[in-house]
Amino acid sequence: MQYVNRRNILAIGPAALALTLPACASLPTLSLTEAIKRLLTLSSQNAFAELLQPNGFFDSQVARIAVPDKLGGSRVTSIATALLRSNAIQKRLLKQVNRAAEKGADLAAPLIADSIRNMSIADAAAIINGGDRAATSLLQSQLGPALATRILPGVSEGLNLFDNEVINLVLSQITTVNFDDLSRDVTGKVSESIYQAIGAQEAQIRANPQATNDPLLIGVFGLTNR
Repeated sequence: MQYVNRRNILAIGPAALALTLPACASLPTLSLTEAIKRLLTLSSQNAFAELLQPNGFFDSQVARIAVPDKLGGSRVTSIATALLRSNAIQKRLLKQVNRAAEKGADLAAPLIADSIRNMSIADAAAIINGGDRAATSLLQSQLGPALATRILPGVSEGLNLFDNEVINLVLSQITTVNFDDLSRDVTGKVSESIYQAIGAQEAQIRANPQATNDPLLIGVFGLTNR
């Protein structure tokens, strides 16, 4: 696994608190807390580096956003909706929705970074010994609706930039499409996809902490894999 650092999206944490870690259970709480923050920092950094690439969401196996039902539901009620559900238009819509996701994710990165730096960890050992995505779940629970609130303007902007005249014409004929509702729908999906991407990176780091070259992560998570 290769770890990337694009745009310095998230800052790597401070220097390791301990180079030799005899046993996870004997580590001071401060060290375990620092390990969790580093784990999340690196997981987030890698996730955003992939998601913010051109077509990052579209090409991702874990983060691609599906075309919302509002843009091609199961019931065809007019020529316009029939055209909207055609393969050619759906492919264009899929690209557009995922480009909108990129705009939202660009706004999410600084919030994620700040949240990791300032997050409170009541039981660090439980997160260390938790599931493959335990740290990501903690981050998600502490952020609550703040992530969706932050990225909504970017998603809305992206959805309003439909770049195909046919799509614009079709959408203009469908009165059931409410862009505010559509933006909130897509924003919820983008938020979940961001956490999925971070969680996938966390799972990889837990499985192979040696690839990070970080002594603290190797010491803590290398022991949990034994």
